[in-house]
Amino acid sequence: MPSPATTISRELHALASPETAAILQRFFKTGEGQYGAGDVFLGIKVPPLRALAKQYRDADLRTIGKLLQSRYHEERLFALLLLMQFYQRGTEADQTAAYNLYLASAQRINNWDLVDISAPHIVGRHLANKPRNILKTLAHSSLLWERRIAIISTLHFIRLHDFGDTLRIAGILLHDAHDLMHKAVGWMLREVGKRDLAAEEEFLIQHYRAMPRTMLRYAIERFPEQKRLQYLHGTA
Repeated sequence: MPSPATTISRELHALASPETAAILQRFFKTGEGQYGAGDVFLGIKVPPLRALAKQYRDADLRTIGKLLQSRYHEERLFALLLLMQFYQRGTEADQTAAYNLYLASAQRINNWDLVDISAPHIVGRHLANKPRNILKTLAHSSLLWERRIAIISTLHFIRLHDFGDTLRIAGILLHDAHDLMHKAVGWMLREVGKRDLAAEEEFLIQHYRAMPRTMLRYAIERFPEQKRLQYLHGTA
């Protein structure tokens, strides 16, 4: 009898589309030297993955862990959907185990979509009422995806109107070399501003002249045009 991970893998392969895979591999920059270099896609869009995940809502951590090691992007994405379900229904011990598996698997959570769909719901949620020193450690990591986990996890706190960690991590990542981090930090600053514009602007006034252009553009995307231009022209 095949293992649950093998059964799931077979179902996912049955949904595969070579045409969609080719599009996704270009979109997620899998060419040599690009941030997603070497990743392999089956060619499955997210809605079918979410629908199938509901059928496997009782998957255990062993199954999820095996899928997280897959060479296929969609199998790792599917594993994260299952891990989020596991965390949501689990006991406190289950949640800690899910959180630990997540961080131990960071090298396999190796594209922006994988981080963005999962980090707030597992890392952010887990740290909501706990010490958050791990976020500073992740923000200083040499691994791009751990740095992205650090800032994107804080979206959970932002939704609780708790902005301190977002702003602290944004400060650490202010001079990050990677464009994906510029976008991530700018996005989180924009999310802060949706809820507390003064908090965002206090950060921006201190840092906007040193911010990478992409980060700044993302952060001020929803500002009134006149104010947006002031920041872009350095006159705010």
